[in-house]
Amino acid sequence: MLRVLSALIFAVWLGQGMAAAEEEAANKAPCEILTATGESFLICRFDPRKEEIRLFLRDPGGRYFRHFRHLKIELEKRGETLLFAMNAGMYHSDRSPVGLYVENGERLKKANTNDGYGNFHLKPNGVFFIGEDGRAGVQETAAFLEAERKVRFATQSGPMLVIGGKIHPRFIPDSPSRKRRNGVGVRSDGTVIFVLSDRPVSFDRFGRLFRDILKTPNALYLDGTISRIHAPELGRSDPGIAMGPIVAVIRKSPTSE
Repeated sequence: MLRVLSALIFAVWLGQGMAAAEEEAANKAPCEILTATGESFLICRFDPRKEEIRLFLRDPGGRYFRHFRHLKIELEKRGETLLFAMNAGMYHSDRSPVGLYVENGERLKKANTNDGYGNFHLKPNGVFFIGEDGRAGVQETAAFLEAERKVRFATQSGPMLVIGGKIHPRFIPDSPSRKRRNGVGVRSDGTVIFVLSDRPVSFDRFGRLFRDILKTPNALYLDGTISRIHAPELGRSDPGIAMGPIVAVIRKSPTSE
């Protein structure tokens, strides 16, 4: 009888502990500052099954959004709230995407498989996407195109940071080339992780952060130098030069349904 009572007490205690842990996880702010390998990073985690992740390029009038504040104003007109945003891939001087860009299921720019100079062409490059099923992913460009995926949103950038659990083969450990960088990775459980390095960092260290600490088997570099973030809970909405594609996390108001 004593053993049964003890087992019941343990089960109740364990259940309460798990419930508390789940509640703590649910209430945990999605964005935090992480210090690793001597550098400081802004880390934002989102579950695409619970939060709405979208890509934005132009407003209804056809003008590029260019800045977080313009996107925020447009969303407020729709009864939606901008919870998070980040620049989402490389673009030309006219703000048009360098590579593949899909918004609301419409391909606005085809994939760029050309060779060339610069980070975008440091192959393999890749694609961050939200599928029609709502799941997110990061995949090498060639593999993405071969799979003929149907997606709601997609943006191509480069280089890949992590490929199947391996660091990009052309990255140089302890490279002196350091820049402020941002990227995205997707964990095996589907969690999307956006990262901004607040201080200059090498490609190799940035990739190892995604692989070794954030545990994303695939991760993609979005850009450097111009990299910035909109994270109100951290008191951040970085200004800067006009952007091209923007990735955002949206909350709809009850009246917008």
